[in-house]
Order: sequence, then structure tokens, then C-alpha cells
Amino acid sequence: MGKVSIGLRGWRFDEDEVFTEDGEFRPMDEIPKGPRKRLIRLQALVNAPCDACWLIHGDENVHECNVAEVVYGEALGEVVLCADHEPDFLYWFSEAGGSQFKGEQELQDEFHEWFLDGGRAPDGYGGVEHVETDPEDVPEPPEPDQEELNVDVPEDEQKRIDLRNMDEGESGDGSETADESAEGGDEDLDDLDLGRDYPS
Repeated sequence: MGKVSIGLRGWRFDEDEVFTEDGEFRPMDEIPKGPRKRLIRLQALVNAPCDACWLIHGDENVHECNVAEVVYGEALGEVVLCADHEPDFLYWFSEAGGSQFKGEQELQDEFHEWFLDGGRAPDGYGGVEHVETDPEDVPEPPEPDQEELNVDVPEDEQKRIDLRNMDEGESGDGSETADESAEGGDEDLDDLDLGRDYPS
């Protein structure tokens, strides 16, 4: 078996690591840690907006962003791009020093900073030719163990957020103490829709 992209172009998986001989996804606990982490992350990235489009339009106009088609970098530090902006990333990576961040979590932040500073590929800069396959031929991945979705954050970087009191009770460093976050607990929460997806 060879290598295959799943969901988005860019990340390549060894077919025998993620698929059975029958062409179905292996159970998550049978997939090696690296590919498993990427498969889990892909479920959040498929249909996500292109990073470059999002840097241009922002959350308020996210509907104007192209849907991402390709992913580069490591999971949780990846860059997702549409076909229009893929050449910008490739130029940055190959010609403007981006390759020094290969394999690093900083790749995403460094590309974003370069792009926000006006970095773009020259007109006519070529992209990468990709071999397209029918996405309908790819089976649905198995449901991940919810524990796999947890991200470990060092204790000193953790921050308590009180959704009931976002403008008050913050300490000077922007964090809240437990006592401060407990204040306002009697506020009327009837208008809070817990089933709604709020922007993060």
C-alpha cells in the first residue's frame, strides 16, 4: 500500500497504518500515535476556513472565506489554506525562511505574522501539482476517544474564565481568581443558550 491524503491534501498517511485490508478505517487504538493525532485533528479542520482568508476577513466576515483544501505543519500548529493562498504559504516556506519552522508548533504563528505583514507570493509563483482522488472512495474515520481530544496545558498557563462576568473581575494580568469568578453567580442565566455554538 502507498500513502494517501484524507479529508484535506497535504498530510499523507500510510494506508496500511490507517486502513484494514478491506479498506475500512482501523479502530483508533490500532492506529499509531502520530497518524491518530492527525486523523483526530482533521475532523476539526475539514470545512474550516482558509487561514489566509480568515486573516483578511476576520470572524465577522468568515462567510467570505474560502474553505480550506490543504493542510501543512503539525497538528495544533498547522496552516490550512485554499488553493488561492497555497502559493503564498509555499513561497514563504521555500523562499522567505519559513522552512526553519518545519516540524515546529510555531509554523502557524510565523506564517500568520508574515502574511499579516503583507507577505505574498509573487504573481505567477507556482504551487504544487496534486493527484486528485475521489473523496467518495474514502471511508468515514472511526469516532475518536474523547480523551484523545484533550490538550494538556501547563498549570501556570491555565486561565479560569467566567462566562457570566467577562468584563469584570479580571486581575491585572488578564486572569481571574477563583473568588472573583465566583462573583456574579446569582445573575440571571435564563437567556444563555447552552446548546448554541458560541465563537471562541
